[in-house]
Order: sequence, then structure tokens, then C-alpha cells
Amino acid sequence: MAEGIGGAEAVIDLKPGSSIPISYHPSFGPHDDLLLLEADDNLVSDIFNQRVTLRGLADEDAVLCTKSKTFAIKFVGNSNSMFLIPPDDDDTNINNNNDKPLVSVLKIAPGNMELVEVSPRLDKLKQLLSANPYGASEVDAMMDDDNGLDDDNNEKKGVKLYTWNDLVNTVQASDEELSVGLESLSAVEIDGYWRVIDENYLDVILRMLLHNCVLNYWSFDDLDEDEVVSSLVADEFPSKLASPCLRVFGSRVSSNGTGKWKLEPRLVCLHFARQVLRDEKMRLESFMEEWKKKIPDGMEGKFEMLEGEVLTETIGIETRVYTFSVRSLPSTPAERFSILFKHRSKWEWKDLEPYLRDLHVPRLSMEGLLLKYTRRAQPKADAPPVFSAR
Repeated sequence: MAEGIGGAEAVIDLKPGSSIPISYHPSFGPHDDLLLLEADDNLVSDIFNQRVTLRGLADEDAVLCTKSKTFAIKFVGNSNSMFLIPPDDDDTNINNNNDKPLVSVLKIAPGNMELVEVSPRLDKLKQLLSANPYGASEVDAMMDDDNGLDDDNNEKKGVKLYTWNDLVNTVQASDEELSVGLESLSAVEIDGYWRVIDENYLDVILRMLLHNCVLNYWSFDDLDEDEVVSSLVADEFPSKLASPCLRVFGSRVSSNGTGKWKLEPRLVCLHFARQVLRDEKMRLESFMEEWKKKIPDGMEGKFEMLEGEVLTETIGIETRVYTFSVRSLPSTPAERFSILFKHRSKWEWKDLEPYLRDLHVPRLSMEGLLLKYTRRAQPKADAPPVFSAR
């Protein structure tokens, strides 16, 4: 080691089993603005290339987000002394009598910050957008106003709308996770604001779309976006809602920009099942009869399509069906399992699995979730397992 070299460089080059004298730096102190952060190589690259952001409001614990992941920030205490040694500074590089390099300690760190990958906190997104769905009253107002959505008018009514940047600054999720969350809510961007469309108004648009399919002999599996939009606009629906209707109830036939779509039977049939049930309990036979009446010709409604949206209960010889949607459940595992077991004390796997399918917890498999939050029982060897709260 070159004589007189001190600071962090001397420590980095220190060989195992050797020692080096230390002293207090002239600026030694608590330095609360300096914190140690432990991160893996991929995160270090993102951090130094400014590809990360800290997200969270004043009353929330901040999270660190990359383009695709969210990390909780936790403080980990350390019983050993950790010295923060700045780079070499000639003004503070003082050698001892043996001419060994002397390093100056700026701060003794009690621990470090640790990054732990977590699930995005998307319940807030659902709460924000569901508070003000885009419905028929706004459409009527918009049709009367050539300028479209009147932001000032919404502000006067106390309505809060959210742009992409608003959501980025409010919801603790990475950009990719936020996009997936918006897609799962069937949210659409209208005049720069992200909205969910009122269920009743969606029903009106879908019925008109299905009517136009029959009228124009369109195949459900080969819909031209321009034709669909033109026909809905001719029926006095705003063009900005015509294309979103296809995204809510269909999927693109190809990704090469041809503008071809197909209606997904499950999404269409599920919508009409919700319309039939609302918040009521119905005899299974009555429900199936009413449901099939609403399903368009050319589609077949199967009860399996409703997994994660409805449940059944048997009282005596009668089976009733009612709405219990996974969309209404929190995304955090502890809260999700708590609500599930308040609703039913015991679940068979075939009923429980659809309500866990969308839970994705980093470093924890589905088996791990079940071990952590449930007790499994199997009354008989040939009987299906039953899960109860742990």
C-alpha cells in the first residue's frame, strides 16, 4: 500500500488479517442525512442510473420502485460497529508515528436500510377510481358541451380525477404494476384522466354493441374496431368510450395493428350474470334460467365461468347462488384471508382457489400462503381437503 494513502481507499485495499489505525474525522457526528442502503447488483445499477423512485404520501411508509417492481424499505439494526469512512482528503489525512495510513471515521452507523420486494399496493388505486365512475350523467353533460369534459365544473362539484402522473405520485406501485392494476380494473383514459366506467352504463354500451353485431351480421370473433366505433357513435355514444368497450369485453385478434377484435364469452357472460344477481340470492335453477336468457345467441354460459365471482350455499334441498367477487377483496394476503374466513369458516379448495389466484407475493408460493394463513384438514382419505383460519 502506498505510504500516506488514507480514507476509504485504504480500507478497500486492506488485506485479511491486517489492521489500520483510525481516528475521528474533523466533521465526525450523527449525520442523520447519511444512511447505508444495501442492494443487489441489479438494483445498484438502477439506482446509479436514476431508474428508481421513492413513492408514498406523508402518512405512508415510503417504497422504492423500479420500472417493474416495488420494494419496502426497512431499517436493520446492527450490534457491530459500522464505520462510515469518506474518500481520502489530503486535509484530514494525518499519519501516525509509524507512517501507516490513518483513516478518519465520519459516522458510526447503527444499521442499514434494506430493500425487500413486496406486492404493489393497488387497493388504493381501486378506491380512488371507484369513488367516481364515469357514467351516463357525465356522458349527457359531455354531449351538451362541445368542449368535452369540463374540469372546472368537476372541481366545483368536489370530484377528484386522476391523471397518470397523479396516480404515480399517489399509488405505491411501479409503472408496470400500475398499468397492470389499471387493466385489471378495466380502467380507461378519458380526456387525460383514468376512469372506471359505471357498470350500468357499460351494460347499455354492450347491449348496443351486441345489437349492432346482429344487425350488421358481424362475427363475435372478427370485429373491426373502426366499424364498431362508427356504429356506436352513430347511436350517440361518445367515441372515447367505444374502443374501451372492446377492451373491457374482448381481446385483440392479433397484435399487428389490424384493429381486429373478438368478444370473450367469459367476460360477456360474466357481465350478464352480475346484472341478473345484483346483490340478491337466487335459487340456482332460477338464476341459470334468467342468465341464459340474457346471454347472446352464439355464446354459451357455463357456471364455471363465474369462478371467483359467485358462491353457492345449500339449505336443505335448495341451492342458492349469490355474488361474492374477488374484485371486492383486498390485495394483501392477511386482509384477504381474514375476510374469506369471516365469510365462511371452512372452505373446500375448489371454492377457495379462485379467490387466491390473483395473489402474488414475492418469495412466497401458494403453498407457502396456505401454510401461513390456513389450517388444512381432510376428514377422510378420499374427501377433498378443507381449509380453515390458522
